[in-house]
Amino acid sequence: MTLSYVAGESLAHRLDPRTKLAIQAGFAVAAVAHTTPGGLVALSVVTLLFLSLAATPVVESLRSYRAFLPFIVAAPVVEGLTLGAPWFVVEDAVGPALASYRVVLLLLVSTAYIRTTPVRESRAAIQHLLPGRVGVLLGAGVGFVLRFLPLMRRDLATIRGAMAARLGTERSLAERIRLVGVTGLRRVFLRSDRLALALRARCFSWNPTLPPLSFSRHDYPVLVVSVLLALTALL
Repeated sequence: MTLSYVAGESLAHRLDPRTKLAIQAGFAVAAVAHTTPGGLVALSVVTLLFLSLAATPVVESLRSYRAFLPFIVAAPVVEGLTLGAPWFVVEDAVGPALASYRVVLLLLVSTAYIRTTPVRESRAAIQHLLPGRVGVLLGAGVGFVLRFLPLMRRDLATIRGAMAARLGTERSLAERIRLVGVTGLRRVFLRSDRLALALRARCFSWNPTLPPLSFSRHDYPVLVVSVLLALTALL
């Protein structure tokens, strides 16, 4: 599964993008405030509810971040290791493990947003919240990231597939990392040059025509939930 918009008829698809940004902000505030195991269990239930309402599968969402998950898992392991007996201190690893799990929850909620929100609507929401050229610049930046991230992932998958076809898997790990990194960066710079040329050819505008946004009856209960999530930080 790629990190890109997928058309659907779920409740999250029908929400205004500003509402979905608000629920993400409320969830992030709650996740930062509640770092205990009990709090993270409650947030896990909320995350599963969000994913269900967005028709976003959990396992496939985690697979989208498989390149980053080893680093998230490694943090508590490294923190708990010691140079002598007992070699691993569980108490030292608990805090980083809870923090890593909190990051996973935030990634899953973000995935639900990406899969249910077209890029143009995300840009329109940002420009509504931040008027002026600042909003235009940030909106365009978010749009570029959301559009190019799936392309970069596809480029890396193509590079790895080409290496495997040429017996590149028999090279040393350092050599494989170097080849994938250098080739991947070359692809990124090539796409950047093409993007700059396309923007100039299309007279990139500071005042683009964006889709109209409006709240519906589905948005107001979700906005209330986002406020309640943020208020739980005070408890």
